Amino acid sequence: MKRMLLIMLFLFLPIACSNKAADLEKTARFEELQNNKEHAAKLYREIIQKYPDSPQAKEAAGRLDGLEAQVSGSGK
Repeated sequence: MKRMLLIMLFLFLPIACSNKAADLEKTARFEELQNNKEHAAKLYREIIQKYPDSPQAKEAAGRLDGLEAQVSGSGK
Protein backbone atom coordinates (compact mmCIF):
# COMPACT_ATOMS: atom_id res chain seq x y z
CA MET A 1 0.00 0.00 0.00
CA LYS A 2 2.77 2.46 0.93
CA ARG A 3 4.67 1.61 -2.23
CA MET A 4 1.60 2.32 -4.33
CA LEU A 5 1.11 5.70 -2.63
CA LEU A 6 4.74 6.62 -3.28
CA ILE A 7 4.42 5.67 -6.92
CA MET A 8 1.27 7.77 -7.25
CA LEU A 9 2.99 10.69 -5.55
CA PHE A 10 5.96 10.58 -7.93
CA LEU A 11 3.67 10.29 -10.94
CA PHE A 12 1.44 13.22 -10.05
CA LEU A 13 3.89 15.56 -8.31
CA PRO A 14 5.33 16.98 -11.56
CA ILE A 15 1.82 17.66 -12.83
CA ALA A 16 0.89 19.55 -9.67
CA CYS A 17 4.07 21.65 -9.78
CA SER A 18 4.13 22.30 -13.51
CA ASN A 19 1.66 25.19 -13.36
CA LYS A 20 3.55 27.24 -10.77
CA ALA A 21 5.22 29.49 -13.36
CA ALA A 22 1.87 30.09 -15.05
CA ASP A 23 0.24 30.87 -11.71
CA LEU A 24 2.99 33.35 -10.86
CA GLU A 25 2.62 34.99 -14.25
CA LYS A 26 -1.13 35.40 -13.79
CA THR A 27 -0.58 36.93 -10.37
CA ALA A 28 2.09 39.28 -11.71
CA ARG A 29 -0.20 40.47 -14.49
CA PHE A 30 -2.96 41.07 -11.97
CA GLU A 31 -0.53 43.09 -9.85
CA GLU A 32 0.29 45.18 -12.91
CA LEU A 33 -3.40 45.86 -13.46
CA GLN A 34 -3.67 46.91 -9.82
CA ASN A 35 -0.76 49.32 -10.42
CA ASN A 36 1.41 47.38 -7.96
CA LYS A 37 4.40 47.39 -10.25
CA GLU A 38 6.98 46.59 -7.55
CA HIS A 39 5.25 43.35 -6.61
CA ALA A 40 4.69 42.45 -10.26
CA ALA A 41 8.40 42.96 -10.95
CA LYS A 42 9.29 40.78 -7.95
CA LEU A 43 7.06 38.00 -9.26
CA TYR A 44 8.52 38.26 -12.78
CA ARG A 45 12.04 38.00 -11.32
CA GLU A 46 10.94 34.92 -9.37
CA ILE A 47 9.64 33.28 -12.55
CA ILE A 48 12.91 33.99 -14.37
CA GLN A 49 14.99 32.68 -11.48
CA LYS A 50 13.00 29.56 -10.60
CA TYR A 51 11.73 28.55 -14.04
CA PRO A 52 14.33 29.85 -16.54
CA ASP A 53 13.46 27.32 -19.24
CA SER A 54 9.71 27.88 -19.11
CA PRO A 55 7.75 29.85 -21.71
CA GLN A 56 6.65 32.10 -18.86
CA ALA A 57 10.29 33.08 -18.15
CA LYS A 58 10.67 34.56 -21.63
CA GLU A 59 7.39 36.44 -21.25
CA ALA A 60 8.35 37.56 -17.74
CA ALA A 61 11.65 38.98 -19.00
CA GLY A 62 9.81 41.10 -21.54
CA ARG A 63 7.24 42.29 -19.02
CA LEU A 64 9.98 43.06 -16.50
CA ASP A 65 11.87 45.15 -19.07
CA GLY A 66 8.69 47.10 -19.72
CA LEU A 67 8.06 47.67 -16.02
CA GLU A 68 11.62 48.82 -15.40
CA ALA A 69 11.37 51.23 -18.33
CA GLN A 70 8.15 52.67 -16.88
CA VAL A 71 9.70 53.07 -13.43
CA SER A 72 12.86 54.75 -14.76
CA GLY A 73 10.78 56.93 -17.07
CA SER A 74 8.50 58.12 -14.27
CA GLY A 75 11.43 59.06 -12.04
CA LYS A 76 12.52 61.85 -14.37
